[in-house]
Amino acid sequence: MSAGTGAGPARHPWGAAAATGVGSMPGEDAREAARTVTGILEALPFLPELPARGPGADMTGRTAGLLAELYAQLEPSGWRIADRPGRDTRRARSRLGEDLDALEEFAQGHRGPLKVSAVGPWTLAATLQRRGGEAMLGDPGACRDLAASLAEGLRAHLAEVRRRVPGAEPVLQLDEPWLPAVLTGRVPTASGYRSHPAVDRQVAEGTLRELVAMHDGPVVVHCCASGVPFGLLRRAGAAGISFDLALLTERDDEAIGETVEAGTALFAGVLPGAGDGSTPLSDPAGSVGGVRTLWRRLGLSPGLLAESVVITPACGLAGASPAYARAALEHCVRAAGVLADDPE
Repeated sequence: MSAGTGAGPARHPWGAAAATGVGSMPGEDAREAARTVTGILEALPFLPELPARGPGADMTGRTAGLLAELYAQLEPSGWRIADRPGRDTRRARSRLGEDLDALEEFAQGHRGPLKVSAVGPWTLAATLQRRGGEAMLGDPGACRDLAASLAEGLRAHLAEVRRRVPGAEPVLQLDEPWLPAVLTGRVPTASGYRSHPAVDRQVAEGTLRELVAMHDGPVVVHCCASGVPFGLLRRAGAAGISFDLALLTERDDEAIGETVEAGTALFAGVLPGAGDGSTPLSDPAGSVGGVRTLWRRLGLSPGLLAESVVITPACGLAGASPAYARAALEHCVRAAGVLADDPE
């Protein structure tokens, strides 16, 4: 398998007219998920996540298993920092190992970009608890330690991906669905009666910038909430910003225009992340109609469209049927091709 070249000169390593998934897939079979992803997404395949396998395969638990010299265990209230690696840490690492085994099997011969996801530092701080039960977000020192541990763990993880798939050029995706809430003081405390204070935007940006600089390849930040901080993520060095197109408003226009003009890619989520496959996805041109509308509204060059936009589902596909997940990825590939063939 080889990376697609797309149409026209490439602004990014995945080329023009690219499509990809957000990260999660349905079911519990790592080999089937890897086979599906690598078989459909030539330009930008990804390491699938399978939350249906349970604790340790979920978003927070999977990333907690990557941390360096920090460990977590699952409590009734969620994932909590622990004194030593226990059963939950071992289970998270084992499941990630299974995913890497499957990727290694089905990505042999792949040369080019390969996307790997982990929870970003601010969403992790909002969802991982200190020993007392409150989120790490409430302790600035704990947030700094967590970000440093995450950076070290991701270095090792990316090196392992390169070892297993020698032709891969890893693209790191940081999942930050909680970032808008972190920046606006809307993350609830353990009691639910209060919220943690908003994190200063310069602090948030600086932490993300340090993590982005850790990786010698592109970093994409995924945020499927409303209020995506496009400017902050662009300044932090993100090569791409992944979002749900349906949640954009005209208030986002100026920041999006500046993002594109700065050379940052838009990973536009154009399809629902859930479905049972009973309704055919038969209108790729219609699926990217909103992207074209945005482009015209911003007055951007049509020639930049396919080079600047990657087509994705709006969020992960863990809640979809296997048939829908496969159809959605195939549809994204077709829709990306439509942008290249007919940018207007």
